[in-house]
Amino acid sequence: MNINPIVLSIPVFFILIGVELLVERFRQQKLYRLNDALTNISCGIGEQVTGVFMKLFVVSIYQYIYEQYAIFHIPTTWLTGILLFIAVDFFYYWFHRYSHEINLFWGGHVVHHQSEEYNLSVALRQGWFQKVFSFAFYLPLALIGFETLLFVTVASLVTLYQFWIHTKAIGKLGWLEWVLNTPSHHRVHHGVNPKYIDKNHAGALIIWDRMFGTFQQEEEEPVYGITKPLNSWNPFWANMQHWVDMMHTIKQTPGWADKLRVVFMPPGWRPAYMGGTIPIPEVDRSRYHKYNTDSPAQLNYYVFFQYVCTLIGASLFLFTAEQLPFLLKMFSAALIVLAIVNCGALFEKKKWVYVAEFIRLVASSAFCVYLAYSSVWFMAVTIGIGVFTCISAFWLLRLNYIFYPEATKKHMAA
Repeated sequence: MNINPIVLSIPVFFILIGVELLVERFRQQKLYRLNDALTNISCGIGEQVTGVFMKLFVVSIYQYIYEQYAIFHIPTTWLTGILLFIAVDFFYYWFHRYSHEINLFWGGHVVHHQSEEYNLSVALRQGWFQKVFSFAFYLPLALIGFETLLFVTVASLVTLYQFWIHTKAIGKLGWLEWVLNTPSHHRVHHGVNPKYIDKNHAGALIIWDRMFGTFQQEEEEPVYGITKPLNSWNPFWANMQHWVDMMHTIKQTPGWADKLRVVFMPPGWRPAYMGGTIPIPEVDRSRYHKYNTDSPAQLNYYVFFQYVCTLIGASLFLFTAEQLPFLLKMFSAALIVLAIVNCGALFEKKKWVYVAEFIRLVASSAFCVYLAYSSVWFMAVTIGIGVFTCISAFWLLRLNYIFYPEATKKHMAA
């Protein structure tokens, strides 16, 4: 059983998102869009699924340094837990700040900022490759002598703290604004208004921003997102766009020295002979439009239904991943990633997605039957999966016919 506090908190996340949806209805605010929220959660699912494979590598390095090079071996007590919480938050501040100030690191973090909404689902929107860059910032704690399990637990708590601050439903919180990172402070961090860019990097304690000169008070309401909008609901592309753009810039930039500067200077840096750093544009609210796609009700119902099933499957995978053989773990992860990619492509009504979705339905159903083969529930699972697959396939064919009637007729005739 996976005892990762973040995985264990999944039900709480969705309960709180439900509460925020009730607030949206009660206050008659527009806090959520289905396509945006599901893409946010898809990025989070992908981060947790890929994290299953990265976690062992990251934790092993921390454990190795702790065992071989720790200066002290600090006992696990409430006091050392509190000290470690402050230390983890301190190192998180520097990781987070450099993720905005170094182009390479920004590629792992940019995913979290792509949503043009601001609600609790945005907290779940995480980059799949961020751990590759973040874990090194915490290795001094292993060297000091904080035990590995305590570090993993405390680091998870620092991450969990940041969930509730992703909301517009909570205003300013009086004197707490001086010490804690609050929804008001973090709304600033997600703004693309020039004066809000690269401010308020704190995890739990805003004192670091106040100490190191990166604090900005919330004044006018932020406009959310990134300066170059993603304009896609595809979680895979959300994680790849920056790397593709960076490689394109490196290819265009002459000389190895400047190519390296593109990687390690702030995002948007260019040599003077290429026009210099790209300026941050002012935000014109009258001309600003959020990315959106037309999503008819029948498409939304299908995507939501498949998404709920995928979410259940992903949760079961995360809770049992440690017990699965490697090949089954890889195949499970691939099916989950394919499901969330297809959901995004369905929102965008990509023509190829109907074939990809049919393949996913068949592969997922066969995989579930295979997993249930030795179970006493095999027959019931097989019948249930068969009914699910038939309903989904018919529903998918119906959607394909609605949006691409001529193409569907040609395929059926062939």
